Amino acid sequence: MAESGKSIERRSLGKTGERVSILGFGGFTLSGLTQEDANHLVDKVIARGVNYFDVAPSYGNAEQRLGPALKGKREGVFLACKTLQRTAEGAKKEFQASLDRLYTDHFDLYQLHSVNTDEDIAKLTAPGGALEYIRRAKEKGMCRFIGFSSHSEEAALKLLDLYPFDTVLFPVNWVALLNGGFGKALLKKAEEKGAARLAIKAMAQAAWAAGEEKKFPNCWYHPVEDPALARLALRFTLSQPVTAAIPPADHRFYDLALDVASDFSPVTAEEVDMLAGKAASIAPLFPRP
Repeated sequence: MAESGKSIERRSLGKTGERVSILGFGGFTLSGLTQEDANHLVDKVIARGVNYFDVAPSYGNAEQRLGPALKGKREGVFLACKTLQRTAEGAKKEFQASLDRLYTDHFDLYQLHSVNTDEDIAKLTAPGGALEYIRRAKEKGMCRFIGFSSHSEEAALKLLDLYPFDTVLFPVNWVALLNGGFGKALLKKAEEKGAARLAIKAMAQAAWAAGEEKKFPNCWYHPVEDPALARLALRFTLSQPVTAAIPPADHRFYDLALDVASDFSPVTAEEVDMLAGKAASIAPLFPRP
């Protein structure tokens, strides 16, 4: 499809007062690309209206690619980063290294990454935990907002009660939501708390089958490959109470995602019924416990 002339819609980022594009750019997409290809892709998505970028040091060489690609463009970008470290000392080292690799002096959003267990929560929120350092970094102006990512609805719900997080990065996926209700309670509680909902796995379909060739090496799940279904899956997620969605971490999905975001329309009841029918025969990536 030809590129739409429309700029991508922006939505409020919870209680922060910021507005970001409804399509985010996942930095993991750049891992494994040449710098030239990374620059081209970043230039393209910015030209189409994407201003929300998310990356992490655990995403291969993504930070090393994104930093140079954003040179001269940082002012117009809402830049989010993450840490898998659970201690304040570890988070400080990772935070500083990410700043250096991304050629910036601050993050717009910094997130506790992959908080999925009670043990994670206990370590992160204890004295000397990673949250302690990130709060200090915010006080010093080194990050503007604080969030977390999770694939566990139970853990995410608990964490929302422990600190007034600005954002939650969480799977909002058509199969998981329509076939089991995974994420419904989290979306409701985060909205009540004023935490922006940032969606991942919008265009995921299922787990890779045993022995199946993984055609998309940066994706640990099987993305929706059928273009019509992929469009509908992304529209479904963007029709939920979310600020933005991030496509699969493969550059081949971005033209489709950009077109959907540039000409977004909410899903109809008939389309939801069709998705629910398809989802009923698929094992969710995130089944409810």
